[in-house]
Amino acid sequence: MTTTTEASSPDSFPVTVEVRGVTRPAQFAKLSDALAALLASLRALPLSSEQQDYFDDLLGPPAVQAIGHRLATYGEVRALAFVGLTSYVVKLYSADPAVPK
Repeated sequence: MTTTTEASSPDSFPVTVEVRGVTRPAQFAKLSDALAALLASLRALPLSSEQQDYFDDLLGPPAVQAIGHRLATYGEVRALAFVGLTSYVVKLYSADPAVPK
């Protein structure tokens, strides 16, 4: 049985994710799936252990509610990943046309 609370949970938030210059934008119906895919993409990069820990904290499973709130409020979440001196924009944004980007 699905309740109203489950139907409006932040995990059902449609979202697009990308690591600019590394991955193409990918759309997901569930925020938790999007965050897992994004973390997998970031783990494929030669990031420092400090950066990897940062992204694990920022985008890991415990962060679904906080990221969902930020997406609903601001329409996007951005961070930077550094490989040497090259920076890559890590971007999550609403795939829902009703939410401004």
